[in-house]
Amino acid sequence: MSTTIFTNGKIYTGDPDHLFVQAVVVKDGLVHDLGSDADMRLQWGRSDATIIDLQGRTATAGLIDSHLHLGWLGMSFLHLDLRQARSKDEMLGLIKQKADETAPGEWIVGFGWDENLFKDGRIPTIEELDRVAPHCPIKLSRICGHANLVNSKTFEVIGYHEGIAVPAGGVVELDPATGKPTGMLLETASNLVKPHIPKPDYDKHKNALRHSIRYALEHGLTGAHTEDLRELGGLARTYRLYDELINQEGLALRCNLLVFYQFMDELRELNMRAGYGNSHVQVGAVKIFADGALGRRTAYLSAPYADDPATSGYPVHEQEELTEIVRGARSLDMPIAVHTIGDKALEMVLDSLDQFPAVAYRDRLIHTQIVRPDLLERLQHPNRIADIQPRFLAGDFPWVIDRVGEERIRYSYIWKTMMKQGIICAGGSDTPVEPIDPLLGIHAAVTRKAPGEDHAGYMPEEKLTMEEAIQLFTLGGATVTNEDHVKGTLTRGKFADMTVYSHDLFTMDPDELLETKAMMTVIGGKVCFSR
Repeated sequence: MSTTIFTNGKIYTGDPDHLFVQAVVVKDGLVHDLGSDADMRLQWGRSDATIIDLQGRTATAGLIDSHLHLGWLGMSFLHLDLRQARSKDEMLGLIKQKADETAPGEWIVGFGWDENLFKDGRIPTIEELDRVAPHCPIKLSRICGHANLVNSKTFEVIGYHEGIAVPAGGVVELDPATGKPTGMLLETASNLVKPHIPKPDYDKHKNALRHSIRYALEHGLTGAHTEDLRELGGLARTYRLYDELINQEGLALRCNLLVFYQFMDELRELNMRAGYGNSHVQVGAVKIFADGALGRRTAYLSAPYADDPATSGYPVHEQEELTEIVRGARSLDMPIAVHTIGDKALEMVLDSLDQFPAVAYRDRLIHTQIVRPDLLERLQHPNRIADIQPRFLAGDFPWVIDRVGEERIRYSYIWKTMMKQGIICAGGSDTPVEPIDPLLGIHAAVTRKAPGEDHAGYMPEEKLTMEEAIQLFTLGGATVTNEDHVKGTLTRGKFADMTVYSHDLFTMDPDELLETKAMMTVIGGKVCFSR
């Protein structure tokens, strides 16, 4: 049994029995021992031991992203990236540049526009999109993924007409003056377009996914909970891709694969359940959307939006339908993982959940951005996880204050309150909606502000300590999938998963997180990335 000793570090274990150590001894991929350099070398430093010098750097248990989309991230590397656009004109310029090099009839697929970052807050009209890309259909996803812009060529390709059946939960926005489409598709209305976009072949998906897994490792992630079935083509194909890349090629990232609810029949046919797989590739919970996003006011609120009293948003599923989806998951003994941003959407999900007994794996409420006090109490359940994305704060404030109003903002993004009340929380990025770098999420949780801002933080009473923020991305990510007994802290007998940093997280000014890099990513004692 080979021995590896990671020495000369400031290693934060997350285990209160030995919070900081200098050295970790690894055997068979597990933490075998830990303590001072001198003791570990004396006891385990035989001639055949491999010594890895951490050069005085800080390390923690391996970082885990509790909610992202590695398949979507991989494909986004191949698409038109609109995340840097800071005005409507800049966005149109990027589209025109792409269109000028695109053959007639070929698709332009783009991602990442956010009108809240635009100087004038305006988005392109369908007429403007037609001017810059008259010869090819386009589909441009907003940063949140819950709204898409298309042009007239796209409507032509999909055969749009006034009576077209729009998928439940979706909206094709119409100009109130003309009754014609504006080019904006909300929520599931994008499903009218998706079947017409040529699907990548298996090798293209595999190359894209390989890229995104390596990208995750470069940012210090040792684990990821990813929802990809819609992007990669179903459960069997998605599982095969991850198995080949991680178990066979040895990319090692520990991945939990959420199963979009429309693939539950495939789950049954393949006889897979939550936990199926091994310690590197596992089937996860059934993924459901309860509502949309605050950006385009599709998140479902219990009272109208403060800046648009005509709407409260809307649910993706009515209550009865949502309950039936949960029933279907429970018939397979499956937990659920539900996108829920608005307080009314969260209420609906909890109403459905309350009708069924818990299963072996925990249910997760993803995002939980607006949580009324009465809903906080209902989240205090050992089988429920609040799967939060701290980095959302950096992108949503200050405009979200006007959107939901001063009263409602007091129970929004309240992570400190949730943790104080005993709600189990885990931290994710939702990449590519937000950057994958978990240190940006930790920065948002600790400072409550966006990079470059100079103030005390939005709702500073909700700031987390550095230790609490790290726990979100370590033990929190392990607890979601009942794996806190094998990972999430550096404890004897647990997986030897570690992230090593360029700066000392525990003595720095929190803004130094923005300059901090993952220097080494260790999974099962194996160095999977090193700078």
